[in-house]
Amino acid sequence: MSTAESCTGGLIGASITDIPGASEVYLGGVVSYSNDAKENILGVGHSTLLDHGAVSEQTARQMAEGAVRVFGSDYSVAVTGIAGPGGATPGKPVGLVYIAVADGPRTVVTRNVFSGDRQTVRESTVREACSLLIDMVEGRL
Repeated sequence: MSTAESCTGGLIGASITDIPGASEVYLGGVVSYSNDAKENILGVGHSTLLDHGAVSEQTARQMAEGAVRVFGSDYSVAVTGIAGPGGATPGKPVGLVYIAVADGPRTVVTRNVFSGDRQTVRESTVREACSLLIDMVEGRL
């Protein structure tokens, strides 16, 4: 498996590598905080970022699919969102996070709005992202 993280800044990868034996399944991750990293490393389309923004279903989808491609993984999880306290725009509040899980042929994206301060939003994102990944691996998605 692999990860592509923006708003969590590597917390998902850290949570995975906290588990003994993670090296048997975790290939690596990308912290693509900037749009340039999303484009140049993960292959998120420039037009996607212009038309929909970095915090969007489309960007999360392309991040997850890019992680599968870059790492050659069977599964990936990607997150992009607004952890706060600033950064909100009309229609995109603080706490908005898109989470995508991919297995190559399929990608599932969820829209989430988490409450709390920056750290709480990031921790909630990690929990939900890991839960979605487990659901995909176990065939519940």
